[in-house]
Amino acid sequence: MTLLSFQNLFIEFGHQPLLVDAQLTIDSGERIALIGRNGAGKSTLLGILAGTVVPDQGSVQRRSGLRVSQLQQALPDPVDRSVRDVIRDGLAHERSLLERYSALAQQTLDSAKVRELEGLQAEIDACDGWQLEQRVETLLTQLGLPAERTLAELSGGWRRRVALGKALVAQPDLLLLDEPTNHLDISTIEWLENAINSFAGSVVLITHDRSFLQRVATRIVDIDRGRLTSWPGNYANYLRLKDEALAREETENALFDKRLAQEEVWIRQGIKARRTRNEGRVRALEAMRAERSQRIDRQGRAQVSVQRTESSGRKVIEAQGLSHRLGQQLLVDKLDLTIMRGDRIGLIGDNGAGKTTLIKLLLGELTPQEGKVILGTQLSVGYFDQNRERLALDKTVVENIAGGRDAVTINGRDRHIISYLQDFLFSPARARTPVGELSGGECNRVLLARLFAQPHNLLVLDEPTNDLDVEMLEVLEERLVQYDGTLLVVSHDRVFLDNVITSALVFEGDGKISEHVGGYSDWMRYRNRQQAAPSAAVAKPEASRPAPASKPATAKLSYKLQRELDGLPKQIAALEAEILALQEKIADPAFYQQDFATTQPVLQTLDDRQATLDALMERWLELEALQSG
Repeated sequence: MTLLSFQNLFIEFGHQPLLVDAQLTIDSGERIALIGRNGAGKSTLLGILAGTVVPDQGSVQRRSGLRVSQLQQALPDPVDRSVRDVIRDGLAHERSLLERYSALAQQTLDSAKVRELEGLQAEIDACDGWQLEQRVETLLTQLGLPAERTLAELSGGWRRRVALGKALVAQPDLLLLDEPTNHLDISTIEWLENAINSFAGSVVLITHDRSFLQRVATRIVDIDRGRLTSWPGNYANYLRLKDEALAREETENALFDKRLAQEEVWIRQGIKARRTRNEGRVRALEAMRAERSQRIDRQGRAQVSVQRTESSGRKVIEAQGLSHRLGQQLLVDKLDLTIMRGDRIGLIGDNGAGKTTLIKLLLGELTPQEGKVILGTQLSVGYFDQNRERLALDKTVVENIAGGRDAVTINGRDRHIISYLQDFLFSPARARTPVGELSGGECNRVLLARLFAQPHNLLVLDEPTNDLDVEMLEVLEERLVQYDGTLLVVSHDRVFLDNVITSALVFEGDGKISEHVGGYSDWMRYRNRQQAAPSAAVAKPEASRPAPASKPATAKLSYKLQRELDGLPKQIAALEAEILALQEKIADPAFYQQDFATTQPVLQTLDDRQATLDALMERWLELEALQSG
């Protein structure tokens, strides 16, 4: 069943067209992801679907009685209102129907008022409006929300969950989500994936989280230079089809331009040729010129460069017996940690676990309550702040990056500030715009531009992926992989962590922080193995009666199990060889310079082979234990 559709939509801001002759149909049960660069018009399209933005041209048809709820990109303000009251705000329409019904029912009814009362009753029945408080309580329980706490007491991640509850309590037919994973920790993102996949209605979402996209979306709608294109299937399928479409477009444009150039040469021939020229050919040339003038060329790819500087000492940071509390909460408990030059460490943990606090302790911005931190020599620290507190919102992009100068020095060479900002996809006009007027993704690009305009040998990135489009994320990943300094990263983006870090500090609660080699997926495999391992009870022998030494009995396996056991070493050896070859391929610095569609299947294959190897090892140990009795 079609919930909503629009045809021939056109909308522009200033002189920039965002949607040109756009068509879209949304059916029941769909989970549609909107993809496009920052500023392409994704949030504008979401506003059109919500009815808060009116297009310049075109028509929008909605199913009669369609219920739409939207999760805004911005976090709800930390106001002094209870979570329960904020959730109730999501039922404003239903509550107004009940109030009108109650007021009308107390009046003296004539035939007109009876019909009005019957109409209100039908509307309330249709939106299940008679049990509003029960719906609020049910949703508070489902989301695990602290009903009586105020928003001012909650972290950004919890306020995001409250905002989602406000959108869900209305039981919408169409749920609109604008960057729903921002400010959420990984465990909450996984919860959100399950919530969306089990949601009965349709969902249209904007997100930069590629893992989230892959797990949730059933269709991708791409906004590229004002055009809407729908791609069936998941995100991986979209990447493959999009690359093929761009290659075809490039070939077709090259052929068109060659033909146009030939016709331009013909029209400029001598007097004799002009006397005999074909007027139909002239009209065709004019049509080609008009067609070429309407073409919107694809914007170039960002060119991010990370400056090199003098190397730090071999030992970058050493923490000894580090402990720190926030109120009654123990965030860090007796942590010993050594960070060496070239380490690439990701911090993984729930919101409020203490990731940002640990970074401040390690950098000396916060004094530990116990233990000490020793900083290495020749350190030059670059810090990316997720809260953007270091940006002057009333100043332009140019002023935030270069102050009063016209140029920045990049790797020993002066570059004009406008040229440098074009590498981060800022046009000259946009570079002179106050930062307070920019989108969230553009603000993060300003932070990155300012960070990389200075040389550093220790980069600390606190949630650098928020609001960045996927293309910019991939460029950032490539440059960080090539970075030869030390890297500390806090991020909820699982793919980003897998592609950038080589070890992880995992916050397990109660101040315990464990270190694991590899990326996020490696830690998940370790965690899953630990959770699946049986808790074998170990019986203690009596001290006064030592057990007599005896040869353990050997149990005979069935023929089928013995065949399986005999074949396992060969399978394990083959898998280990394949995994080693994949790891060597991934370790090549050129590997991450390829596009995501090329690298992701290789990374996924490595994950799959590692999971299979883990399962075979578990089975081998199980059969060995059976055989030994």
